[in-house]
Amino acid sequence: MFCSTPFLRNIAIALACYPHFASANEGDWPMFGGRPDRNFVNEREKTIPGTWDIESGDNIRWSVDLGTKAYGGPTVAGGRVFIGTNNQNPRDPSIQGDKGVMMCFDEATGDFLWQLVFDKLPAGRVQDWPEEGICSSATVEGDRLYFVSNRCTIVCADVHGDPTSPGKGKILWQYDMIGKDQVFPHNLAVCSPLVVGDLLYVVTANGVDEEHVNIPSPEAPSFLCIKKSDGAFVWKSNLPTESLVQSKKRGGQVSVVDLINQGKLAMHGQWSNPTYAQPDGRPMVIFPGGDGWIYAFSPNSGELMWKFDCNPKDAFYVLGPRATRNDFIGTQVVYENKLYIGVGQDPEHKEGVGHLWCIDITKVPTNAEKDLSPAAKKMGDKWETIFDPAAPENKDSGLVWHFGGPSKWGEDRAYVFGRSMSTCAVADDLLYTSDLNAFVYCFDASTGEKYWEFETNASIWGSPYLVDAFVFLGTDDGIMYVFEHSKEEPQPEEIELGGKVRASPAAANGTLYVLTESKTKLFAVQTPQP
Repeated sequence: MFCSTPFLRNIAIALACYPHFASANEGDWPMFGGRPDRNFVNEREKTIPGTWDIESGDNIRWSVDLGTKAYGGPTVAGGRVFIGTNNQNPRDPSIQGDKGVMMCFDEATGDFLWQLVFDKLPAGRVQDWPEEGICSSATVEGDRLYFVSNRCTIVCADVHGDPTSPGKGKILWQYDMIGKDQVFPHNLAVCSPLVVGDLLYVVTANGVDEEHVNIPSPEAPSFLCIKKSDGAFVWKSNLPTESLVQSKKRGGQVSVVDLINQGKLAMHGQWSNPTYAQPDGRPMVIFPGGDGWIYAFSPNSGELMWKFDCNPKDAFYVLGPRATRNDFIGTQVVYENKLYIGVGQDPEHKEGVGHLWCIDITKVPTNAEKDLSPAAKKMGDKWETIFDPAAPENKDSGLVWHFGGPSKWGEDRAYVFGRSMSTCAVADDLLYTSDLNAFVYCFDASTGEKYWEFETNASIWGSPYLVDAFVFLGTDDGIMYVFEHSKEEPQPEEIELGGKVRASPAAANGTLYVLTESKTKLFAVQTPQP
């Protein structure tokens, strides 16, 4: 069990550091991760039930049907719940066919309020995968809602909907990343926007073509900053694909494969989210690149502050489980001036070797490249990354600790940590995360010591969520595991939900929101009030 006092003190300090972050009512969950640090921890809620039953309705406040997919997870703010889905279960009978949909429900009752509906992109599955809907988790600030549509547009909408058309939403402005910046979204644009001060930041989803052999728009941004008021452009960066631009300018034969395996080029898509931090009073916006690097920029100017390679020097990339080079599906989390991130891939590429990193973001680079990556040494014709943070070669690195890589000969698993789709939850110096191939972990957040691992026997797409002394995590076999917040060996509760759980839960104002797939429903879980 954890005490509320340190948690409330920590959140007060954190919020004071964020310049006009996307605020909402005190108990709301207004963005992916709840706050700009993206930490999947809710310190405020103290009445969330540790068990419920969807058949009997025990501890179920309300439930609603969505489409047939809803990966993004709910956002709760201002008495409303926002969730992206598809149109396979149309709310408006006059709108048929495959669409992307952002829905809004009443927080207290679950009543449907309004929706925004978006046509699919004409390019098809390479840019807008069938029946995936909108996968972006919305960000709410005041009366405005920000999200990325399936059409690769940044959307600003009125949280109240359109007063002249009941059931319909109202768009205030859109920024078309394809039309304005020639972004080529691979499979789907999914970013959950970050709003800090007057600015909004997104990962664009720029990636490879349908054959997975070329990047059609290497000049297009991977990272974008615009004004939240009207969508006016501020700055952009194409660092994960810039090497291809420069190679083409030099002429001669250009090997995309070589650039990828040198850690210089995005390998597939770019589907994660930006994070904000302010270590030692230095504001920075941190982006996960499709090349497997983490990049930190000055929020206002877009100047690179530092970068960190999250793949070993000898890693290689091919489609499928054999690859040892990865990018990111989960989002980097900042906790007490340290950044935590696990690498992963599109789950269609199956399970594979992964790595979990802890990075000191107070470190200032001493080299011209602004590189805080761990050092590497040449061993024969191969490079070997030096994972020991105390090694003399790593004195200028931001490496705090690392967990992952292949297992020792004779062990049951081929690797100690697999590809991950999870965003970490960190509190009381305990870190919780999971990998795609069914394992949940608890670490010492400072040292990387592994306290325990637990096998769920089913794929994990979502993230552990810490709230009210419980850690909730859903799996593909339709079970929500409920762990105690503790470093002791777990004996979790198992709650049957009747469908895959692929989105992470969220809690706000005494209620836990849980999504299931097939049948796709949103459940509001709450202890009955006296």
